[in-house]
Amino acid sequence: MNYAIVCTSKTGNTKQLADAIQSSLPEEKVIYAGIPQAEALQADRIYVGFWTDKGTCCTEIKDFLKLAKDKEIFLFGTCGFGGSEAYFQKVLTAVKKNIDASNTIVGTYMCQGKMPQSVKDRYLKMKKSPVPIPNVDQMIANFDAALTHPDEEDLEKLKKML
Repeated sequence: MNYAIVCTSKTGNTKQLADAIQSSLPEEKVIYAGIPQAEALQADRIYVGFWTDKGTCCTEIKDFLKLAKDKEIFLFGTCGFGGSEAYFQKVLTAVKKNIDASNTIVGTYMCQGKMPQSVKDRYLKMKKSPVPIPNVDQMIANFDAALTHPDEEDLEKLKKML
């Protein structure tokens, strides 16, 4: 069996996961590692990584997943909101809608990922709004909690799943 690792990573979080996967696989069996490209579709198993964009993966990953046929697929991703396994499952369900039925999903993994400072700046601006914004303090606390992720524990959990 040969492997491809495909990912998009806006902040570097998902790339960290992709690197952990690559380091766990036999080097000679990895035929592709990088951004979504047709070359990756030659692999028997494709590890597909994404960052969460409005509750699903970005368009680039959606388009790539739609091209995959008769493959084993392992989905992995990161999202800024990491306090809920239920939310991770909701994101994965949305991403899976882009996968052809001829494929087999052999695993999934998601963890929290740090967000750009611009997100916190937006939250702080919301907090100063004369109109009360629900949950803004929780959003700020989540931002702060995400700053260290993915961490070593996240990477080890992923490697165990492989």
